[in-house]
Amino acid sequence: MNILIIGSGGREHAFAWKIKQSPLCNSLFIAPGNTGTALFGTNLSIAIADFENLAAAALENKIDLILVGPEEPLVKGITDFFKNNELTKHIQIIGPSKQAAKLEGSKAFAKDFMTRHKIPTAKYKEFTINDFDAGIKYLDEHIYPVVLKADGLAAGKGVIICNTVLEARAEFELMLVRSKFGEAGKKVVVEDFLEGIELSVFVLTDGVDYVLLPEAKDYKKIGKGDTGLNTGGMGAVSPVPILTEELKQKIINQIVEPTINGLQKDALNYKGFVFIGLMINKNEPMVIEYNCRMGDPETEVVLPRLKNDMVELLVATSNKTLKKQIIETDVRSAVAIVAVSGGYPGDFKKNIIINGLDSYHLPDSFLFHAGTLQKENEIVTNGGRVLVAVSFGENIKEAAEHSDYLLQQIRFEDMLYRDDIGFEFV
Repeated sequence: MNILIIGSGGREHAFAWKIKQSPLCNSLFIAPGNTGTALFGTNLSIAIADFENLAAAALENKIDLILVGPEEPLVKGITDFFKNNELTKHIQIIGPSKQAAKLEGSKAFAKDFMTRHKIPTAKYKEFTINDFDAGIKYLDEHIYPVVLKADGLAAGKGVIICNTVLEARAEFELMLVRSKFGEAGKKVVVEDFLEGIELSVFVLTDGVDYVLLPEAKDYKKIGKGDTGLNTGGMGAVSPVPILTEELKQKIINQIVEPTINGLQKDALNYKGFVFIGLMINKNEPMVIEYNCRMGDPETEVVLPRLKNDMVELLVATSNKTLKKQIIETDVRSAVAIVAVSGGYPGDFKKNIIINGLDSYHLPDSFLFHAGTLQKENEIVTNGGRVLVAVSFGENIKEAAEHSDYLLQQIRFEDMLYRDDIGFEFV
């Protein structure tokens, strides 16, 4: 098969690495890709939401299957675009329809979905500029902390935890009146604050049946001990020690199966990944959010632990034969540590030369590129999150030590990474 991956981050590098291992993969293309993906296939200089040129490239390169990495093209309707085009409708595409992708594209849509299908989640109310005063009154009477969420996609920055009524009032006004998050914040979801330990569960579904992939936990805060600003993710671990067999069954019975059944009841066309962000408190799971794709950097620890042929799973998803698949998982722990540019998640420099990329030779360690660019004979930084070091170990502590050691061999100006990923499980 000829396969096209859409995206340019560490997640897409991990997908390219995994897919290229399959004997079913003939030629692999990545649009737009990065320096790491170029090691496994051909990068195409096409933006992730440029559907016309993606379709033209898919036809030119005789693509049989497309895997969509990031959320933006899914929320904008890439699956519908390909399926409604006579020239491209034969191409298998892994990703939900535009309507189904609203599970991630609209917080209000997702909360309504969970409420109707009796899926446990935090209590909430939604407000627009038209009921601004009612929203202020609701915040004045709320118990704190409280969570404010921009309804639409806001590049991972649209969730604000407010500890006081003054802070909540200010953020609420910034979102609705001053358009802090633009179109994404025209509707605001106000949600009860959930306490506990976060857990990410990954489901691959063909719309009827599903398989559970290895779980993960990611670390969003920039600073050690989960302090400072939120980022796109500073690291991840898998497996997660809190996921006992008892808890896993609760998640399946109370969340996963009602979600898959809900997709069918609502006639939502969904072939692809469902990333369910959970909060676990006293062994009880509640849904924080849905994502309509795999996470980043969670993918970088999930795929190394997945023993199955990735292409076989994707084809089974497209053909609605997932019920025949049995997931096999490496029992070892995997830890990802993300190296970021100085200043991230705020302003940061690009085009900084990266040294030491060829200096490491560690068994059971991998280096995925997230924001890199080839410039003549040098590889330079091209984003906030630059590299993702992933290692296996007999436990989280050992795996984290190996990933930390790998990053010690690499250098670029103002490089920063957390050396405490997985700290609460060590």
